[in-house]
Amino acid sequence: MARQPIFNVPGGVTLAIALIVLVHLGLSLLPDEQQLRTKLMLAFRPTRYTFEPGFPIDTWPGGKWWSFISHQFVHGDVTHLLMNSAWLLAFGGALAKRIGNLRFALLGLASGIAGAVVFLALRYGEPVPMVGASGAVSGLMGAAFRFFFNDEHYGGVGNVREDPRTVPRLSLREAFTNRQVLVMVGIWAALNFVTAAFAHLLTDGAGIAWEAHLGGFLLGLLAFALFDPPPPPAPEWPPPPDSEAPTLH
Repeated sequence: MARQPIFNVPGGVTLAIALIVLVHLGLSLLPDEQQLRTKLMLAFRPTRYTFEPGFPIDTWPGGKWWSFISHQFVHGDVTHLLMNSAWLLAFGGALAKRIGNLRFALLGLASGIAGAVVFLALRYGEPVPMVGASGAVSGLMGAAFRFFFNDEHYGGVGNVREDPRTVPRLSLREAFTNRQVLVMVGIWAALNFVTAAFAHLLTDGAGIAWEAHLGGFLLGLLAFALFDPPPPPAPEWPPPPDSEAPTLH
């Protein structure tokens, strides 16, 4: 039996973590005032979309467009960065192996954008900057729920650990009637509620953008099929008539 390496992280996950770590390190080298100004420039801010922006920086050309993506690479502190990196490792590996690094990146970015859209809809006009990859990570988690709980360990077929592509994707109807999926969604929702309620204790006064978590999660859960390529064809057996029959000894 072939031995699997202890650390077998796909390149897409490694690159995603490396990018957010490098951005955080780069910002930490700036003087405090310039670091804050740069974070505000890259952050997603609902006041950018009002007729009377809350800060002069909200009027910068292009900011209302680039911040849908740029906010995903900025983190408030080391704890915030480590938490998102850990979730990326937990759910990103099997997902990237299943759909490929490019689709993995597109799904993550799309989930982060969806999170920003929901944040904007629910916090419109508020001068609250939002940063972090939590919306993207929530989307990857929601996508993973569409096949994690359909492997042989849960009574399905295929093996997520050995080859995630062998596990059939749950339809939306199957996902919303699958006990394991419903339990995990409930746990995820409860964790978000608790962290949002006690954010002032967990993040030194900063808030938790639960709206972005919700938007990203729903995008990943509902739209996963758009990013999930068809599984590899099963080997044909018995072989077709025109193939060479095996020689028996």
